[in-house]
Parts: sequence; C-alpha cells; structure tokens
Amino acid sequence: MNFPPTLFQGQRFAVVGLGRNGLPAARALVAMGADVTVWDDKEPARAAAAREGLTVAEPTMPGLTAMVLSPGIPHMLPVPHPLAAAARGAGVPILSDAELLFRAVRAAGSRARFAGITGTNGKSTTTALLAHIAEAAGLPTAAGGNLGTAALALPLLPDDGVYVLEMSSYMLERLETLRFDAAAMLNLSPDHIDRHGDMIGYAQAKAEIFARQAETDTAVIGIDDELSRELAAITGPARVVTVSGSGPADFGPDGTWLRDAAGRIADLSAARALPGAHNMQNAAAAAAMAAALGIARDAVARGIASYPGLPHRQEKVGEIEGIVFVNDSKATNADSTACALGCYDRLIWIAGGMAKEGGIEPLAGYFPRVAEALLIGRDAPILAATLAAHNVPHRIVETLENATREAWADAHAGMAPVVLLSPACASWDQFTGFDQRGDRFRDLVAAIAGGRA
Repeated sequence: MNFPPTLFQGQRFAVVGLGRNGLPAARALVAMGADVTVWDDKEPARAAAAREGLTVAEPTMPGLTAMVLSPGIPHMLPVPHPLAAAARGAGVPILSDAELLFRAVRAAGSRARFAGITGTNGKSTTTALLAHIAEAAGLPTAAGGNLGTAALALPLLPDDGVYVLEMSSYMLERLETLRFDAAAMLNLSPDHIDRHGDMIGYAQAKAEIFARQAETDTAVIGIDDELSRELAAITGPARVVTVSGSGPADFGPDGTWLRDAAGRIADLSAARALPGAHNMQNAAAAAAMAAALGIARDAVARGIASYPGLPHRQEKVGEIEGIVFVNDSKATNADSTACALGCYDRLIWIAGGMAKEGGIEPLAGYFPRVAEALLIGRDAPILAATLAAHNVPHRIVETLENATREAWADAHAGMAPVVLLSPACASWDQFTGFDQRGDRFRDLVAAIAGGRA
C-alpha cells in the first residue's frame, strides 16, 4: 500500500545528505505532501537531486518541522555539521528517517508493529533472518533501515504487518516517538567512539532501542558480553528475554540445537547460512522476537532452516580445487572477525583497511589458526606490528588484488584449505564500502576459477 499523498501536508522538512537514506527520504516526504528542501555538500549529489525536480538549497531554519540528517553526518561529535549546528541552535529537531516512518504509519491509521535490532555485530543477519521468518509465516513484512531499503522508502503495511528495522547507533540517537513492540540488543563492544565520545555514550545511544517501550513490549538482550548483561539487569518496563550463543539463557544453545524453555526449536547444524556460536545468538534473538510477535514455533524452525544468508557475511564465494574462499567483508571490527576466525581450524587471512580502536590485538587467541595473514590498506603496518609481536606469519601486500592472488597461490601449495577475507577494518581507504570490497573479492575469486577452467 502507498501512504496518503496529504499525510505531511503543511509540514516543512530539510533533508541533508543525499545518499542511501537521504534521497529516498526526500522522495517519500514529497510524495506524502511535505514541503521539502534538500542539500548535500557534494555538487554531483545536488545536481542529481535537481534533475529529479527536488528543491535544492541550503535550508533556512525558521519554520522547519524537522531536519532529516543522513546517519553518517554528525550533529554533535566529533564535529557537528554546520547545518546540524544551526538546526540545534534554532531548536529544530534532527530526526532519522525511521522516526518519520513510524509517524507516517501511525498517521495513516495502521497499527503495524515495529521490530528493531541493534548491537555492535550481527544486527544485519538477525534483521534479515527475522524478516525471512515473518514472511515465511505469512505476515506482511517490510525490512530495512540500516540494512537494505531506507526506512522511509518502505511501503505502508496493514494492521497485521511487521516492520523489521536494523538500527545503527547513529539512527537511534535521532528518535523521538518511535516505539518498538519488540527490540533487540545483541551485543556491545567498542565501536564508533569518535561519534559518541566514549563507550558510555555509545552504549547509551544503543540503549535507545528500548526507549518508550511499555509492559506489553519485549526487550531481547544478548548476554554474551558484560555490558549487555548489565543492561539486561536494568532494562524496563518491557518484558526482558535473554539470548545467548554459548550459555544459559531464555533462548540459547542445546548442542547444535536452538532451544527455549519449552524445548528444542531448530538444529542450526542444518542451517548452512548460520555457522558459528555468534549465529546461534543471532538465531536465538530472531526466534525470541518472532515469539514476541506471535509466530508459531514450527514456523520459526522452518524459517531458520530455509534462511539463505546475506552477502559479505561469511559468504562462500568459491571453491577451487578444494580451496574454499569466504567473503566476510562486513567484518569491520575485531569482534566481528573473531566470529569468522573461530569457524575454521586453518586458514589464510586477508585483513586490513582503516583500523578501529584496539586494532586486532583482541584476536590474539585465534592467531594459532592463521597459516599466514596478507595485509591490505592504510593501516596494514599497524596490523603487521601486532602480528609480528605474536609471531604470526604475515606480509603487507597493499591491495585486495594482490592479496587474493597470493592467497590462492599459497593455499594451492598446501598452506591452508580456506582463504578468508575478514578485514577487521573499515574499507573507506580503498573502497566505497564493505559491500564494494566484498564484491571485488568475489570477482577476483571468479577470475581465478575461470583461469583454472
């Protein structure tokens, strides 16, 4: 269904940042009758918006209902964007498009439910898995937010529909009224510290997923890390459900099975797209949220079994003469890479890019599995220093092209049966994002396979 064309009539919005979230938000607001001005600091983005007929100008603050600021543009730390600073100074709310989706759905008269997932790692898989389970169970479902479709580009759902939204900390700190019927915090580890000031600020932003919840709502919390366990002890007034990938919880492991208090739900050894203990926690969170949404246990089991997986998350992109190539480009921090390293006994590891705080030192327990590390990107020397301190064989090879070619040669010579791209670093030094990095790796593996054929 489409939203009514007069839903935001008489309201005036400024959309700043015309990327994956901003441009769809501007289109949607115009389609709902709003007066919209758009801006981007990059001239090509402004020109593209003008060709669509959007009003392009630096917004003036008086009379603005709100500013929709793209998630990657800071409004406080480390340095606020000038237009964001002007909006704050004028008392203009700065909102995420997820907030406006919620307002639009309620203004249109729909009682569709909202499920939100956040956490440092695993939120994309859990979001996609829950959406898959809900769709397979026959519920009208729309998934997006920080994953895939921008929130305000999602369709209007009927009363029995479910919006499944991946929520980044950047989006969560820009909410005012959005209330999640079911919300999940998977885990917390240091990330985006420059944006939130310190770990306390980051945790506070993430905890916004539970803000405004009522007693009838459900808060799903992973308890495999200390910070999340502390949060589980204080969250209220929603019903708290704990999940784990490795130990006792309301939803957690029974060997290779996922179980809750009523018994076994699904055997994850048969779910090829969900390897490792971290995916046990992801499946536990999706199952707990599905239960909160009233989805039957057998439907949850079928959804887990049929889940196809996401690209760039431990995605097998090729097998050449017995050597398996795994694309885990989404692993942009050490905690995420730890999940991948733990799945293989012996591997050649491609890592590097723009290192996060703490680098790869937290991965030292997995280093004995690494036959060699091939390092790419800006901070390869930083990673090399850590590996040298732990006597891990490594080479700085600069580019992904070099790394893939040399990894294949060494694996083919018998060094290890797995080549894993799991960078533990951001990608922006050499790529537009982790997805472009993963796509390039897939193409390089395909070229090797083609050459062997």
